[in-house]
Amino acid sequence: MTQTVIRLLDIRAEALSADEVLAAIADPAAGGTALFIGTVRNHDHDQSVDALGYEAHPDALARLREVAEEIAADSRVIALAAIHRTGDLAIGDAAVIVGVSAAHRDAAFEASRRLIDDLKAKVPIWKHQRFSDGATEWVGAC
Repeated sequence: MTQTVIRLLDIRAEALSADEVLAAIADPAAGGTALFIGTVRNHDHDQSVDALGYEAHPDALARLREVAEEIAADSRVIALAAIHRTGDLAIGDAAVIVGVSAAHRDAAFEASRRLIDDLKAKVPIWKHQRFSDGATEWVGAC
């Protein structure tokens, strides 16, 4: 079987591409590929959201690597990738994309769920929401 590989990790201001993540985790040994795309929605806490921005701590990419390494240690995972956006985003923009390939679908689903959950819990990226009524809110990702 192909060795587990972290193939793409990035935190960037440019638009994110699901095709880039899928290409990074493609592998002939993979029987299952799971992809999660987190997008900016137009509401939160029963309020209308006009826009939002993300800011990352200078150590965020190093923390993302730590999260990825923990998941990559699972011998059932063949490849993984995670990218997160910073800066101002519009409704519908991709804010985060994670992908995992594995020999079987259950392992791919499980690892991708863990990757997005651990990213949100452990990587210092903050969301600044701007609501339609003029209010704003900072939400810590960890």
